[in-house]
Amino acid sequence: MLRNARLSLHIPEPSARPGDRPDFRHLALRPAGETRRPEPESPAAEMRDLPYELVRVLDDQGQAQGPWAPLIPSETLRRGLAAMVLTRAFDDRIFRLQRQGKTSFYMRSTGEEALSVAPSLVLDTGDMCFPTYRNVGFLMARDYPLLDLVNQIFSNARDPLKGRQMPVLYSARDYGFYSVSGNLGSRIGHAVGWAMASAWSGDDKIALAYIGEGTVAEGAVHEALTFATVYHAPVILAISNNQWAISSFHGLAGGNETTFAARALAYGLPGLRVDGNDFLAVHAAVAWAAERARSNLGATLIEFVTYRTSGHSTSDDPARYRPDEEPAAFPLGDPVERLKTHMIAAGHWSEADHDALVRDCDERVRATVKEGEAVGTLGVTKPPLGSMFEDVFKTPDWRQIRQRREVEG
Repeated sequence: MLRNARLSLHIPEPSARPGDRPDFRHLALRPAGETRRPEPESPAAEMRDLPYELVRVLDDQGQAQGPWAPLIPSETLRRGLAAMVLTRAFDDRIFRLQRQGKTSFYMRSTGEEALSVAPSLVLDTGDMCFPTYRNVGFLMARDYPLLDLVNQIFSNARDPLKGRQMPVLYSARDYGFYSVSGNLGSRIGHAVGWAMASAWSGDDKIALAYIGEGTVAEGAVHEALTFATVYHAPVILAISNNQWAISSFHGLAGGNETTFAARALAYGLPGLRVDGNDFLAVHAAVAWAAERARSNLGATLIEFVTYRTSGHSTSDDPARYRPDEEPAAFPLGDPVERLKTHMIAAGHWSEADHDALVRDCDERVRATVKEGEAVGTLGVTKPPLGSMFEDVFKTPDWRQIRQRREVEG
């Protein structure tokens, strides 16, 4: 051992910066179908290898392979594909509207649609999703009204949230979609608490929480993991590892040292690492974890490996911190194209069907946006001023009544 050696601080650096060749060797991908699938009731101690594997179902030809391949009805596959295509059409249209000044802010989920849509089709009515701002596909899969989304983004007079949330921070309790918070570290704690309450009351509902890989570095996440472990909370904890936080890469949250799924090991939880751009793999993993939760076997931590193809938000320029070619070079491909290829190979779909779906989604979004613009865009119309006093207390107290009178004259 060297004595009196000078220490040096290790500063993680991404594998590529602008001008460099994209490098995804850190993913250590294995062929589809190779990862074993234990029974959902297996003890967590017998699954300590899974956080270092990668659950993949679809191969390069769109064929389902291996023990994780789920038996999904063709109609469910069509619903999933339609919701992903609609999500992408919606993202593209609203992004352009933000650039035109019709809303203040927007965040796209391009390339990550499978992470939201597949779990939405797995969970039951009454289960609760605690989303991030990139999970609007969950609502698309449940036929949430597009016009309500548009009006919320415009913060106009028909905003269902009455102007109380910034754009993309949706809330839709009746659709199992808990209010989005810009503080992503809070998601997992809220979900664990909700799931504990469900178990305490003897209900049969479970929760699903999403956080990004950057948020894993926050202390609130580890507190929530402790509660999830100790109280066997019926909750699925999803880490969306899209390689980048705002402008910092996954290594700053520990992604260079081990997988994010491996965080489960220290808490005695089962951990899965899943191809997040493989609709079938996402569906299978969430269904597996849901079965554990409904069987009183507690929480599961799932790392979904995916990629953020666009900027973090409309305030971000990814060209400043990563190669322009990196999105196209991501080895797990495009979730929409991969599911389309699988459905065509299985005889459930065709290129003509897909072209018609894309046109239909574009037209739906275009027509809905036009309807929302007629109500008003950012700053043109606003929710009624008196609405700020509504939904504050179940029974308004005297101060609230007096203040409302003063405002409304």
